[in-house]
Amino acid sequence: MQLVIVESPAKAKTIEKYLGKDFKVLASYGHIRDLPPKDGSVDPDDGFAMTWQNYSDKTKQLKAITDESKKATRLILATDPDREGEAISWHVQEVLRARKALPEKVDRVTFNAITKAAVTEAMAHPRELDTDLIDAYRARRALDYLVGFTLSPVLWRKLPGAKSAGRVQSVSLRLIVEREREIEAFKPTEYWSVIAQMEQGGQAFEARLTIHQGKKLAKHDLANEKLAMAAKASVENGLFTVETVETKPLTRNPPPPFTTSTLQQEAARKLGYSASDTMRLAQQLYEDGAITYMRTDGVQMDHSAISAARKAISDRYDASYVPDKPRIYKSKAKNAQEAHEAIRPTSFTTEKVGSGDHAKLYNLILKRAMASQMAPARLERTTVEMLDGTGQTGLRTTGQVVKFPGFLALYEEGRDDSADEDGGLLPPMSKGDSPAKKSVEANQHFTQPPPRYSEASLVKKMEELGIGRPSTYASVIKTLKDRAYVRTESNRFFAEDSGRLLTSFLERFFERYVAYDYTAGLEDELDEVSGGRAQWQKILEAFWHDFKPKTLEVMEKLPSEVTEELDKFLGSYLFPEKEDGTDARLCPRCNEGKLALRGGRFGAFVACSNYPECKYTRRFGQGGANAAEDEGPEELGIDPDTDEKIEKKVGRFGPYVQKGEGKEAKRSSIPKDIPADEFGLEWAVKLLSLPREVGKHPESGEPVMAQLGRYGPYLSHNGKSASLDNTMEVFEIGMNAAVAKLADAANKGPGRGRGKMEPLKILGKHPRTEEEVKLMDGRFGPYVTDGTTNASLPKTVDKDELTLEEAAQLIDIRAAKGPAKKRKKKAAPKKKPAAKKKPAAKKKAAAKKPATTVAAK
Repeated sequence: MQLVIVESPAKAKTIEKYLGKDFKVLASYGHIRDLPPKDGSVDPDDGFAMTWQNYSDKTKQLKAITDESKKATRLILATDPDREGEAISWHVQEVLRARKALPEKVDRVTFNAITKAAVTEAMAHPRELDTDLIDAYRARRALDYLVGFTLSPVLWRKLPGAKSAGRVQSVSLRLIVEREREIEAFKPTEYWSVIAQMEQGGQAFEARLTIHQGKKLAKHDLANEKLAMAAKASVENGLFTVETVETKPLTRNPPPPFTTSTLQQEAARKLGYSASDTMRLAQQLYEDGAITYMRTDGVQMDHSAISAARKAISDRYDASYVPDKPRIYKSKAKNAQEAHEAIRPTSFTTEKVGSGDHAKLYNLILKRAMASQMAPARLERTTVEMLDGTGQTGLRTTGQVVKFPGFLALYEEGRDDSADEDGGLLPPMSKGDSPAKKSVEANQHFTQPPPRYSEASLVKKMEELGIGRPSTYASVIKTLKDRAYVRTESNRFFAEDSGRLLTSFLERFFERYVAYDYTAGLEDELDEVSGGRAQWQKILEAFWHDFKPKTLEVMEKLPSEVTEELDKFLGSYLFPEKEDGTDARLCPRCNEGKLALRGGRFGAFVACSNYPECKYTRRFGQGGANAAEDEGPEELGIDPDTDEKIEKKVGRFGPYVQKGEGKEAKRSSIPKDIPADEFGLEWAVKLLSLPREVGKHPESGEPVMAQLGRYGPYLSHNGKSASLDNTMEVFEIGMNAAVAKLADAANKGPGRGRGKMEPLKILGKHPRTEEEVKLMDGRFGPYVTDGTTNASLPKTVDKDELTLEEAAQLIDIRAAKGPAKKRKKKAAPKKKPAAKKKPAAKKKAAAKKPATTVAAK
C-alpha cells in the first residue's frame, strides 16, 4: 500500500479518484505543527535551533497518518507546490521519523493542477524534498517569531494599548498611516477650467481651453474666479477655426494571466472581494480541479494550455482575434523555484464552474487567461486644436476610437483611482473648419488629496515595494483589521488611533525595521535562501546582531521617557501651528497649562500639565484639524432626583454618561442609534436609570427587566434573555410584547428537539427519473436528494443559485458510485477469563442494590 499525504480533505477526495486501489490518500488539514507561542522556541545561541510542537487539534489526524504509514511500503508527500507546501511535507516526514513510522521509500510529488493528467504525470516523476525551500521556510518562520516575541513585550510595557507588531504587518500598517498623514496635511488648491460645448455636422463635442492670452495654460493657472471669468469671456467672444487635426494609431496589448497579487487586486476592483475571500474561493476552485495553483508569481502558461486557449478563442471569435504566434510573458519573480505557472483554468472549454462567488471568480480567471493569448486592440486617438482669429485663445478636444477590439472584446483590466479623459468618437473635422459654439462654462475645482488605500491598491503598493510576498498579503491585511489598527469604510482603509500610535513608536525607536527598503532587502535575502544561494542561519545572525540590542535599549527606558520622546516626535501632528500664531500647546480650558502626550492604561492621550486642577483631555487621534473637537467632559446638567451632576465623557469604548464621582459614580454607554443632535440631559437621565423593570411575568411572577448590554438592548427574565430591536424599545416595551419576545427567543434557543426536516427548496422533478429533487440542509452542509440518493454540494456551488439540472447531475454522479461503504465496527476485545480464586469462608450475601441512572446535568 502506498500512502499519499495532501493538505485538505477536498484535495484528497479529488485526487483519490485518479489513483488505483493500491493508494491511500489522507489529509494533514494544513500544517501539523508550529513553534510553541512561548519564549525560547527559537534559540539564537544554538544556531537558531527551533522547538516544534504538534497542534493539539491534529492529534487524531496524526494518529491516522502514523497508523497508515506503518503499514505503507511508500510515502508520497503531495502537498502544494510552494514553500508552505514543502514545509508541510517536511513536518509530516519529521513527525513520522520521530515516531519510527517512516516507510523506507519517501517521495515528493507536485502538480500545478488537480487533474487526472497532472496528477498521473506527477506520480511518474517524483523527487526528493527541496531542502532550500525548507530552509527558506524555517528562516521566515524564525524571523517572524523573533520579531513578534521580542518586540511585543516591549510594546506591552512601553506603549499601553498596543497588541502586537510584526515584520511585514508593521510595515504594511505604516503605508496606511502615512497615507492618512498625507491626506491630513494636504491643502486643497483652487483652480478653474473653461469648457466650450461645440457642434460640427450635427454632432456635439466638448473642447477645453488650453491657450489664453497667447500662453499655454497649465492645469492650475486659472487660480480664481476672476481669472476664470476673463478666460470664459475670451472664449465666448472668439470665432474658432480648426488649426490642426492629428490622428495617431494606438495598440494595446492584453495583460498576462493572473498571479496571486494581480488576482487579489482585480477581484477587489471588479468583484469587491477582500484578499482573504479571494484566496479562500480560489483555494476551493483549485481543490475541485477547476484552476491551477493559486499561489504563484509566474505569468506564463504551459504550452498545452496556450494551445487550448488559442483554440477556445478561435471557436468563440474569428481568426483575426488569434495572433500569429503565441504570446510569451516573462515572470518578474526573483526566485525561479517559486515562479510557478500563472493562475488559469484547467480546461478552456469549461465556461462555468460552481455558482455564486465561485462562479464569478472562475469567470474572471477564465477571461483573463483567454485574453492573454488574444490579438492586441487597435485604437485611434484624434486630437483637434482650434484657434480664434487673434491666435490668443485656443481650444483642444480629443477622442479615441476602437478600430479593432482584439482582447477588449473579452476582457478589460480594472484601474485604481483613474479616469480616462479621452472622449469617444469625434465628428469628422479638417483644417479650416469652424465648428459652432453652443455654450461656454467655467467650472471651479479643488485639488484632491491622494486617495486612501483600497485592498487592491494596498496589495499593488506592497508588491511594488517588495514588502512580504503575495501569498501572505491576505493574512497580513486580516491581522491589521483583527488588531483594530485599521478600519474599512467604503472599501478604503482608515488608520485607527492605535495603529497611528504604534507606527509612530516604531518609526521613532525602530526606524530601520519599518523602513521599506530594509524590509524589501530582507525579503530578497530570504529568496536567496530559496534559490540555494544563501545560508539561512547567517541571515538570521546578521538580523539578530542589531535587533536584539535595540530592543534591550528601548526596554531600559522608562515609560515616561518613551512618552516624552513620542510627544516630540508627534509634535507637529498633535499640536499644529495656529493661524493666529498663538501657542498650539496652550490648554484651551485653563489657558495656563501646556498640553502634552500622556500614557494611560488604555493607550495614549493628550492632557493638560495642570492636572489634577485642570482635567482637560482629548484622545490621541484628535490632532491636526480635529484638535479642538474634544475639550474634556461636557456637563449636561443636574439629575432632578438626586441633584448630582451628569457629564458626557469619551472613554476607551466610546462616549458615555456619568453621574457622580469616584467609585460610587454610575455610568452608561451611549448607544449608536441615538442621534448625536438629539442627545442631551433627558436621554442621559434615561440611560442612567437602567435597568428598567417592565413588570412581573404573568407565569413565574419574576420581574422582566429591559436593559443595555454588551451586544445591545435586551430583555432578561429568570436567567433567560431576548434581544430588542433598538434602544427606544428599552423604555417603551410593554409586558405583553416582552412576554412574546421572551417566548420566541426560548423557542429558537438550543435544546429544541428536531422534528422532520423540511427542505430548503423543492427544485422540481428529476429530468431522467421523474423523482422530486429537494435541497436539504444536513449536519455536514447542504445536499440534494431524490428520496433515494443523497449528494453533497461541492464548496464551489452556492445553494441559493443551484439549478434543477445541476442538482440532477450531482445525484446521477453520486448514484453511479454505488452505495456508500459502511464502516466496520471494531469487535470488542475478548475478556480474559478471571483467575480462579481459592475458596473462602462463606458469608451471608448482601442484598443487591438496584441499578440507578444519573441524569446528566
